[in-house]
Amino acid sequence: REWYLVLLALLGLSQAFNNPHAKHGRQAIVHLFEWKWNDIAAECERFLAPKGYAGVQISPPTESVLLTSPWRPWWERYQPISYNLCSRSGNESELRDMITRCNNVGVNIYVDAVINHMCAAGGGEGTHSTCGTYFSAKNMNFPSIPFSSFDFNEGKCKSASGDIENYNDINQVRDCRLVSLLDLALEKNYVREKVADYMNKLIDMGVAGFRVDASKHMWPGDLTVIYGSLHNLNTRWFNGGSRPFLFQEVIDMGGEAIQTSEYFPLGRVTEFKYGAKIGNVFRKWNGEKLSYTKNWGEGWGFMPDSNALVFIDNHDNQRGHGGGGNAILTFWDARIYKMAVAYMLAHPYGVARVMSSFRWNRADDWQGPPSHEDGSTKDVHVNADDTCGDGWVCEHRWRQITNMATFRNVVNGQPHSNWWDNGHNQVAFGRGNRGFIVFNNDDWHLDVTLNTGMPGGAYCDVISGQRDGERCTGKTINVGDDGRAHFKISNTDEDPMVAIHADSKL
Repeated sequence: REWYLVLLALLGLSQAFNNPHAKHGRQAIVHLFEWKWNDIAAECERFLAPKGYAGVQISPPTESVLLTSPWRPWWERYQPISYNLCSRSGNESELRDMITRCNNVGVNIYVDAVINHMCAAGGGEGTHSTCGTYFSAKNMNFPSIPFSSFDFNEGKCKSASGDIENYNDINQVRDCRLVSLLDLALEKNYVREKVADYMNKLIDMGVAGFRVDASKHMWPGDLTVIYGSLHNLNTRWFNGGSRPFLFQEVIDMGGEAIQTSEYFPLGRVTEFKYGAKIGNVFRKWNGEKLSYTKNWGEGWGFMPDSNALVFIDNHDNQRGHGGGGNAILTFWDARIYKMAVAYMLAHPYGVARVMSSFRWNRADDWQGPPSHEDGSTKDVHVNADDTCGDGWVCEHRWRQITNMATFRNVVNGQPHSNWWDNGHNQVAFGRGNRGFIVFNNDDWHLDVTLNTGMPGGAYCDVISGQRDGERCTGKTINVGDDGRAHFKISNTDEDPMVAIHADSKL
């Protein structure tokens, strides 16, 4: 298989779907989990574009089953019953308006595409769907598309229950039902065409690409055919001949039969090891230290940089689902979470995605987004201080994270440089002559003079504040003509890190 991957790479095929098509030098993607289309459109215009975010991963836009036990859980979005663009985030016209408005300010839209399966086998029969379309899970009948029992893998699955029972059996993982979700027969041309039609409709509307949900549970050969059927991106907003950006959800923590490398020829792949490892590092679990991250990235056994989509947490593993276990950092661990996100955004490895969550009762990890009594999702309320209320967390609006998204834009293309560590959990590194960041995750003060690689002058620390005209609302860092600067960071600081970049020079 190795020579096949090398051959594909030489042909450039694996690069076709790897480009996020970000505009204006922007880098970071934000996942506005369960946000409504109207709120995303407004957020693109008022915040994401001005602050330099590259794009938004949106929740699945397809019509899904409407579940009432438990009450309207977040995961009902991952149980489609039609490809109608009608969800609790909004209808098709609202979706189209959002795509247009975000594109018009240079913020790309990436759709979470659920194409491995339909709803659960026990999903019932009737019109209990987000827009009232009839379906019958027990008869595998989804007339709106239409899919019938001929279009599912029921006869192909060899497990006793029809569900995946053994993750070391490649055939089960790809031909049986993932947690009882009806598994589409993607080897059939008819099914492939219906899936491609759905994705192409979105491409024609102006989306820039897709997170491909449950890619691990689909045969790479089937995905190759579907991807090959996809239209080029809409030339109203993208260069002619641009292929959609694809990042495929494959949880590979090692030790299973299916590996992420099988999907490298098809586009980028989610690197779930990243969040698990960085969680251990910042928690100081398993003997890990920040000083060990000098060779962070491929040196830690991660996939090649050009294949990776990286994140500290996602909507699954922040709830303990998916890969990473208890090591995963989330907004509940705000202090070290901000440090880990800053590390990710400062480091050149991978395409980075920032999480934007809603709060839930931690005993009830099924809970859907903040909603009214009728189940309709609440508006995202933005407070005067730029934070969010009504249960929306909006990590992407936290000053420390927003300003590091800008940092990533400013240092793009510059090498990882000027590394320093104390042998424990105080580290610093630069990005050429464009940026420099220092972390103190030890239980004692940091007080050190370091070579930043930056031109001499006064810089505003973008963690404690930001440049406001010619003044700085946070700490000021003075870099000498020799590129050296003195840093003092207490282990008791609210945010024990400092970051400066070319655009924060006073």
